[in-house]
Amino acid sequence: MAEISESSNSSKISSPKAEQEEDDFDSNTMRRTKPGLKRLALAFSVLFSFLLGFPLLWKSIEIYRAPLSFKDVDLLFERIKSNPLQFPCNFRAIFVGFDSKTSEELSRLGYSISNRMTGLASKTPQCGTCSGNFSVSVMIDSNSGCVESRHTPNACSHQCGEIRSVDFGANDDTVDDKLESALGDCSGKSYTVVVVNGDTGYKAVIGKYRHAWIVGRFSEEEAVLKISEIFVEVFMKGGNEEGAIHGEFMPVGADGRIVLSYNLLNANPQDWIYDWDFDRIDEDMLSPVVEALRNVANISVESQVLYHTPKSSYSHWDDERGAHIFSVGDLPFFVNSNEWHLDTSIAAGGRSKILHFVVYIPSAKECPLLLQLPDGEISKTNGFISPMWGGVIVWNPPKCLREPESGHPAKHKISSHDLQMINEVFMGQLRQLFGLTSDSLFLGRLGKAIQLTSDKGFTEWELDVLSRQHACFNLHSCATTLGSLSRLVQSLPRMIIMDEIGKQVDFSLEAAKQAENDASLGIFDSSADSSRQARSLAEDAFFHPSIMSVSYYSFEHCFAVYSPFFLPVSLHVILAALKEWKRYKQEKTKYLTWKAKVDTAAS
Repeated sequence: MAEISESSNSSKISSPKAEQEEDDFDSNTMRRTKPGLKRLALAFSVLFSFLLGFPLLWKSIEIYRAPLSFKDVDLLFERIKSNPLQFPCNFRAIFVGFDSKTSEELSRLGYSISNRMTGLASKTPQCGTCSGNFSVSVMIDSNSGCVESRHTPNACSHQCGEIRSVDFGANDDTVDDKLESALGDCSGKSYTVVVVNGDTGYKAVIGKYRHAWIVGRFSEEEAVLKISEIFVEVFMKGGNEEGAIHGEFMPVGADGRIVLSYNLLNANPQDWIYDWDFDRIDEDMLSPVVEALRNVANISVESQVLYHTPKSSYSHWDDERGAHIFSVGDLPFFVNSNEWHLDTSIAAGGRSKILHFVVYIPSAKECPLLLQLPDGEISKTNGFISPMWGGVIVWNPPKCLREPESGHPAKHKISSHDLQMINEVFMGQLRQLFGLTSDSLFLGRLGKAIQLTSDKGFTEWELDVLSRQHACFNLHSCATTLGSLSRLVQSLPRMIIMDEIGKQVDFSLEAAKQAENDASLGIFDSSADSSRQARSLAEDAFFHPSIMSVSYYSFEHCFAVYSPFFLPVSLHVILAALKEWKRYKQEKTKYLTWKAKVDTAAS
């Protein structure tokens, strides 16, 4: 009983302490148990899973972009823009039959020619010319020997007296070949004018190589003026006034290709039907032209014969000439785009340039059909050109004035003689499309000069002019295209840039650099070829099919597409994690408050 009563007494004694502790405990600010981490860990694990999934999501929508040489592209663009491409040219004047002079006197004469050339050339150096980078040397070949002003690098060397032995009174082609054998051994491209002191008369001839000759009696000052004019107006500028072809009139495609499309059009096959032996034209007449222009453009040739192809314009009958006449004002309406189906080439849909050359055979009711020039005269070629399109020749058949054949007309072939004449006209039109003159006479300020023609259609010095001009235009177009691509890529961070595009840009920059190096060394043909490759590669990179992808959306667009799906869920997860973290801190504070109070009471 005593133990029971003691126990009862102790419980009675401890009961007041428990009641006092229970009265001091505030459930709002204290808790007796330590808060658990399960809810906090669960909330933050969900948050971390979202955070870890974000890089995977970003990787899944990443756009592949090959590295591009933006700095090199900008340097090329600035270099081409600020420093027009200039080619070095070496000019030499050789005097034959003049009194001998000292080397110092010839140096002063060369200085006079150089000053005169500078005055004739453009004050602002034009791209693709050598107006600001040329040298002039003078030589006298007389009976007492040969004297030269100075040794010019890359100048032609010849044996003294060899030019003096040439008979300048012979046939021009013979003289031209003789001078080529004497001056053709060059370590570089030099342009030569031979001045022959003749007894009477005046004659100037521009050869088909890289030299010209003047025969006559004139003073030293007159010789300087004539030599300077030929050097600048012919060998520098190519015989035209502007000396350069504007970019929009370059008859070469963006890929460096030209398709020469020859078309024979029978306006009304019920009157007569004509065909041609085009294989002969291609093999004998066009192959040398294609080979000569291989550095300027990659040329292919095709042909076709079409029927029922009337023209769009009208003509009127002229009793005096006994022919149907159409004037220059009718030319814009001559080509019938609805009936002349000329674009049949597989290259028509690409970036190659197609030049159409059309032989139009009129119907019997409009035959003969002649082109009247603005001065009232009849055109000798009976043809015309359309820049960047091609040329047209109206060919009147021999049976023009006879009655048309009844029933089914027989097929005829254009004779070899007529084909030769047609091809000569086409060659003149092709030269005009390339910015060269089709005349065989150069009319200068100080007189006229005969221009010899080449079997290749283009002389050596004309090919040099075309190479310089096309190298300049191609490099300018390459730099512009690459600059546009660079700005486009940098403005669209979500644009796909394939490895192929990066390689094309790098190869284009290498080809452009090679073209600039060749230009600085005076290697015209190689410079034109490299510049053509640079432009073609730049165009291929800019118009790559992958660039036309639909993945051109910006980061803002990407955010707008994915935010309706992920933003609400992500927001709830973040808010839940913050709320759980706040709750945990509050519960832990309650526990620490209770524990501190218990420790204080125990002490």
